[in-house]
Amino acid sequence: MRFEPEANVCRAGRPETVHAVIRNAGTAAAGGTLRLGVTEGVTVSGPQTSGVLALAPGAQTNVAWTVTAAAACDSVLSVALEDGARTVARTEIRVRFLPPMAKRRLNSIPDPVPVKTEVLVGAHHCPLWEADKFNLWANVLKHPERTPALGFYAQENPEVSDWETKWAVEHGISFFIYCWYRASQGGAVKMRFGSAIHDALFKSRFADKMTFTIMWENQSKGIAGVADESDLFENLMPYWIDNYFKHPGYLKIGNRPLLFIYRPEFLVKDLGSVENVRAAFGKMRQACRDAGFDGLILLGEYRGLDPNHLARMKELGLDYTFAYCWGIPGSPAPQQAIQAQMASIRKTQELGILPQVVTVSQAWSGWRDEGSIWKIPPADFEGLLREAKAFIATLPSDQLGSRMLLLDNWNEWGEGHYLAPYREYGFGYLDAVRNVFAPDAGPHEDLLPEDIGLGPYDAAYRRHAAEQAGLEAHRTRRVTKPGADEPGLIGWWAFDETSEETLTLDYSGHGLGGTLENAGRAPGIDGSALVCNGGSAMIAPDTALSPSNAFSVACWVKTERAGQKHVWFINRIFGGSTSSGFRLGLQDGRPCFGVPVTSFSHHLTGKAPLPVGRWVHLAGTFDGQTMRLYMDGAEQGALARPGPLPPNGRPLCLGNYDAGHAAHFTGLLDEVKLYGRALSTDDVRADAQR
Repeated sequence: MRFEPEANVCRAGRPETVHAVIRNAGTAAAGGTLRLGVTEGVTVSGPQTSGVLALAPGAQTNVAWTVTAAAACDSVLSVALEDGARTVARTEIRVRFLPPMAKRRLNSIPDPVPVKTEVLVGAHHCPLWEADKFNLWANVLKHPERTPALGFYAQENPEVSDWETKWAVEHGISFFIYCWYRASQGGAVKMRFGSAIHDALFKSRFADKMTFTIMWENQSKGIAGVADESDLFENLMPYWIDNYFKHPGYLKIGNRPLLFIYRPEFLVKDLGSVENVRAAFGKMRQACRDAGFDGLILLGEYRGLDPNHLARMKELGLDYTFAYCWGIPGSPAPQQAIQAQMASIRKTQELGILPQVVTVSQAWSGWRDEGSIWKIPPADFEGLLREAKAFIATLPSDQLGSRMLLLDNWNEWGEGHYLAPYREYGFGYLDAVRNVFAPDAGPHEDLLPEDIGLGPYDAAYRRHAAEQAGLEAHRTRRVTKPGADEPGLIGWWAFDETSEETLTLDYSGHGLGGTLENAGRAPGIDGSALVCNGGSAMIAPDTALSPSNAFSVACWVKTERAGQKHVWFINRIFGGSTSSGFRLGLQDGRPCFGVPVTSFSHHLTGKAPLPVGRWVHLAGTFDGQTMRLYMDGAEQGALARPGPLPPNGRPLCLGNYDAGHAAHFTGLLDEVKLYGRALSTDDVRADAQR
């Protein structure tokens, strides 16, 4: 059941539509009555209960109500599906209703009115939200309370940057630190996610109202760093100097540009040694002096307290340490999260190894809701800001950290840390920043695009969502083919649709269909097969894809390419959830079956290479204690693995590691089956005899 307001952010005094979309995912007819719940101060137009709903298997319906808040308030809206006296399902959402404001129509966004601050306040900026990157919003869909004020926007729109600048500077944030991703190393600079700077910020009407800097995201080894020193000085540094450092809006302290580096220790491998990195940093500073600056300030990311790591950062020649965010274990309560951050900040200073520029974090959840999950509400976050402000005032005045504070994060919607206005708390976090760092600024007005007749900025995503909704009923059709009654069969993807079809159906009868992503079909071992050459079939996340105590996965593959290394054709193990899920693929040309307990653990590789030029049957089984791998019905190996399997909220990717990923199988994939039981050796052997 999905439940949320129609508006991205609600205002008091305006009728707001609230939708509940309910789908019967079972195999039998179901129904009941939907009841809307509201907190004090919010009224409902009309009845709070729906009529009696009757849903066939796979059917869904949309029920809407209109609610109005009399005044600004924090409200909890809820909806329950009731069958008589029994509550079948219930969900709720926290919504902040902003102060009332009459709508008016303007032709453009009003100029920002920056507030003055004694401390230079910056925010990390996550520029992932490009118009064609729909999949990056997947985790936000699970958390409708996170919906940004701009909706699921296209980051490259200059007007998006206009709004971001206005909201930031009017609340005391004077610069953004954009995550900067290199797409490949060793040649001319190619970027990923560069549109936030080049297409939006640089073309913004308000580009002169705030400054920016970059954080070099060099975490992807072999891709995002440098191939060698010549790559650094012939490609990267000239690009940065010409495109960024010389830009009038780039942040400079004492005529020295600031460069944040996400994984400075990775440069040791790129450049060969600590000494080489230190020398390179010196040359980078000199390159900046040669370009007319007075040097370069280098800041390295680290969120731990290991003195040895900090000492290594000092050896590298960094000027400061900073944290992108604070990883706090144990899903702490707000006050615990505050105390843990301040303890780490104080301990870093006590160690006295490398000066710091302080970062404070608002929340954390991880891209797939894995690990520790926590959030500090705005009122408590204001308290954290006051503590941090008082702390940096104690730092030596000649250190940058005494006059600069970093905020985590402006817009990391997927990982659950964000300060920009959004549905749950509106401008709450930004108002906290303004209250602490611009206390004498006086009253102000927080505008939304709809207040002045502008927007929307999420048209591309809305079109995509409408297309997907149109496909949903077809994707989840319950179809079967002979053999669908096999015991324990969860899903069966045979790729036997027409060549023009962009969906792949589940022939087990359970409706677990998916979509083809840049992939086609070719003759298979039975009907058609999936062509694996960089594309994939993505099966939508579903709890049925996470059997807990035992499971098996089987398929047929064919390739003409021997020796494929680290490629996958069945995968549910992704970054952020590397200790759950399963996968089947090839390692050094041999079949490999993975069912991790800890990050990327428990991978079983076969004895023999995958034959080429013919169809090969592969299967992996797990009975709660032992993993087994089979090729053409013969066991290739066994590995002890304690059960059960933790749930995994990720999709099932067929033909690749992930959509558009480089770790894809090259060949054909057919007759993929997932079972909720461990197949016996006889079962596997029988399935392999075609």
